[in-house]
Amino acid sequence: MYSEPSNRSPRPYDGLLADNTVLSALMVISPVIMCSDTLRNAEALIYAFSAITFISVIICSFIPRKLPYAAKVILYAAIASLVYIPVKSLAQATYPGIVSRVGIYFPLLAVNSLIVFRSEAKFFRMKRRKMIVSLTFYILGFDAVMLFTAIIRELFTYGTFNSRMVDIDPTVSGLGLPFGGFILLGLLCGLYRKIRSSVRQAEDLSAGKEESDVSGN
Repeated sequence: MYSEPSNRSPRPYDGLLADNTVLSALMVISPVIMCSDTLRNAEALIYAFSAITFISVIICSFIPRKLPYAAKVILYAAIASLVYIPVKSLAQATYPGIVSRVGIYFPLLAVNSLIVFRSEAKFFRMKRRKMIVSLTFYILGFDAVMLFTAIIRELFTYGTFNSRMVDIDPTVSGLGLPFGGFILLGLLCGLYRKIRSSVRQAEDLSAGKEESDVSGN
């Protein structure tokens, strides 16, 4: 299997494509599998995930780095839980009925991996401006996968788009069930990793050719 070259420098926008939150790191996959069967569900989860993660990570970045790791993780979870309260209230007003339908997967967004683990290992090692840009793209990576899977599952399960009937006969009713979401996400992960591997191989070949041309001159 092709692996990322060690000399490749991370880029701020990697979280969207090269290191996608869901397809590459396999983080926050439960809401995608269980809840992304309609566009309305996806919109509510995208709003909650984006708001909770962005606000929480920014606030947590001010916690002193000298604190023990266990204490910092507890503080990250506590801050995210506090941020969750107003986010949930607004979601209930904006997406009536969706929060209760999504169930436990909505509050679980408050302790997602980007906040509790990835922030300590990645984001807080960057300068603040670069951290904000990188964090935004990681969030967009989740949002894009959630949106895409919801559109596909709603179209082919219910024959609707954003709860409006379209000229598509529902053909794969199982796609709306958890096992259907799991299979679809697995196929997307495989396709994503194949494309990413091909792109990186092409980049390596191009870089190697440029180095060869420079040394030849």
